[in-house]
Parts: sequence; structure tokens; C-alpha cells
Amino acid sequence: MLDTLFSGLYATSATANITLQSFCLSMLTALILGAALTLVYSYKTSYTKSFAVTLAMLPAVICVIIMMVSGSLGAGVAVAGTFSLVRFRSAPGTAKEICAIFLAMAVGLACGMGYLGFAALFAVVMGLISLLYAKIGFGEKKNADLCRTLKITVPEDLDYTGAFDDLFARYTAEARLETVKTTNLGSLNKLTYHITFKEPGTEKQFIDELRCRNGNLEISSSAQMLDAREL
Repeated sequence: MLDTLFSGLYATSATANITLQSFCLSMLTALILGAALTLVYSYKTSYTKSFAVTLAMLPAVICVIIMMVSGSLGAGVAVAGTFSLVRFRSAPGTAKEICAIFLAMAVGLACGMGYLGFAALFAVVMGLISLLYAKIGFGEKKNADLCRTLKITVPEDLDYTGAFDDLFARYTAEARLETVKTTNLGSLNKLTYHITFKEPGTEKQFIDELRCRNGNLEISSSAQMLDAREL
């Protein structure tokens, strides 16, 4: 009775092999692995609740899609086209977010194809590798606490080219001007630098000397953040 209820109206020989038991088992496996991948992703990572929920549900969604289009070339091409449209309707994410989405999709694909053991093994291996890299700080920039983003407001009549070179040479190992922006109807310029201090604990003294050069206008120093669109 249940097999008749859940059989497709247009079932083919390829999709007719999907039973209620196999469907539920694949869905359950995909949901469990999706939740596990989300827990691994959240380790030492800032994230939103919506992204975590989406990442946990994505393997099950992909699993069902693959089971439904299995054996149908036309349906597979249509699904691929739909996925390509999603890219243009979503905000760009970080490299780690994109990797997590691809991991979830791969797990969902394996579950949808019926390879539940391979899906679990893949999720476990990649989860352990991700935790290991996070634990040992793989890929982290050395002396990241010395890297800062410095924003200096200067009057428009000040020639900022070379105006702070001696201070940068004294306090920083590297200083790079990133952007120049006019503000207050062109009466002020806002300079943005990426700098790396030579020694910790010299930031206040450095800012105090900068204030003497820019007429005590606004100066801000913050942790150096990469553009979210960069991979």
C-alpha cells in the first residue's frame, strides 16, 4: 500500500527502485551527516543561525534531488541549470563557507546515489581534517595581532603623499596605502592603510604622533579584515 502511495506517476525503470525504506534511510543519513558537518564548521568560526540551518539541511535536499532525477538525463540537465541560477541570487561568501557548502552537496550526492557508507566516511574524514587544521592554526598569518587597518582623516590642503613616511618607518614593518576617499564636501580626505607593527604595545604612541600631523582629526585602528569576496 505504502509503496503504491509513494510511487511516482511517471516512474521509470530507474526511479521505480526507490522504496519508502531506502528513501527514509537516505534522508536520515543525510540529515545526520549535515548536522555533523555544521557542528564541525562552527568550530572557531563566526556564523549566522540561518547559514547553520541551511548547511545542516542542504545534504538532505541534494539527496532527494539526486534520487528523483536518477536515470533521467533531461531532469538532470534541468536541475543543473536551476543550481546555476542560485549563484546569481545569493550574496558572495567566504572561502570557508563555499567549501562547507560543497562538502554538504557532496555528502548529499553520495546519499542520493545510495552510497551511505561512502557518504559517512567522507564526512568523517573531511570533518576530522577541518578540525585538525583549525586546531593547529593551519594557514593563519603569523603575527596577525600586529596587522591593523589604519584610517586617517586629513585636511584637503595636506599633501598626504609621504607625510607619514617617517612614522611608518619607525613603528611599522609594512605600510600600504589602500584607498583615498574625500568627505565633508571635499574639505577632508580619508586615507586607509594596511599596516604591520614592528612591536606590540606601540599603537597608542603611534596614533598620538599621527594626531600631531593630521591636525587632531579622526584616526581609527582596527583588526585587519580581508574582503569577504576574496578566496
